[in-house]
Amino acid sequence: QLQASGGGPVHTGGSLRLSCAASGFTVDYFTIGWFRQAPGKEREWVSCISNSDGSTYYADSVKGRFTISIDNAKITVDLQMNSLEPEDTATYYCAAIERRWVSVLAEEYDYWGQGTLVTVSS
Repeated sequence: QLQASGGGPVHTGGSLRLSCAASGFTVDYFTIGWFRQAPGKEREWVSCISNSDGSTYYADSVKGRFTISIDNAKITVDLQMNSLEPEDTATYYCAAIERRWVSVLAEEYDYWGQGTLVTVSS
């Protein structure tokens, strides 16, 4: 199971920290990713992290502004979002690949959490 939290309203230039709490994994290695979907747009990959070596990956649109991190003891993955822009407004979802594999493709993720809405206003 994945539980996302931390969304809310914020002004341009502000920050938010999203958190994804994972439970029930039956494997040692997994990848957790964040996706977002803005109204009227397709779901977009944002970032992901592999617990096997801590490797992190970012979409160009968020590189340098967002930071993904993992607490392996608690199996939580946070997405620190800084310098937020109205274009970041979306419902953010966390998802998991239950194997040692990294992907930007939504269809390769095995589990999804419910979304958390981020609204950035100017």
